[in-house]
Amino acid sequence: MSVRELKMAETRKKLIEVARRAFGEYGYADTSMDKLTAEAGLTRGALYHHFGDKKGLFAAVVDQIDSEMASSAQQHLKQPDDLWEGLMLEGRTYIQNALNPEFQRIVLRDGPAVLGDPAHWPSQNKCLQSTRECVEQLLVADRIKTVDPEAAAVFLNGAAMNAALWVASSEYPEQVLPEALHAFQLFASGFLKEA
Repeated sequence: MSVRELKMAETRKKLIEVARRAFGEYGYADTSMDKLTAEAGLTRGALYHHFGDKKGLFAAVVDQIDSEMASSAQQHLKQPDDLWEGLMLEGRTYIQNALNPEFQRIVLRDGPAVLGDPAHWPSQNKCLQSTRECVEQLLVADRIKTVDPEAAAVFLNGAAMNAALWVASSEYPEQVLPEALHAFQLFASGFLKEA
């Protein structure tokens, strides 16, 4: 990597880091680009060069948070002896993150308002791909009922995301969380073959 490329990567990283803090603390609407670039010690030109605009920077922050969650979930999927339990752990972890203030504000509240339907976010597509691959492995292992892997992945991911959205938007998230986790487990278990 050239010196120029290293500097560009560092500038991008710094903008995302400062933006993540600002979006988490103030929300998308109340985050000032002038204040953000000043805090990063960079110009607005740097922001526009790397991300196009505020929305592009926000999309990069959402992608980073979602990618961290997916990476964490992948680690969990490799750990359990049981692939199904690993998949359920991934879904439960996503739902439980609805109590994380940064995730709640940036991904669950501002994300859909600013970026539109989460199903079209690149980070969600990566997560969907991972779930589809897991479903394919479960089919080969004869653990789940015959189902189209893409359809199963869409429904499982959609259930986890909507459960997280419900928890995040409820008046008492801590009280709603156990109900969301229970319903997710019941829904998902419908894919399992009878023991």
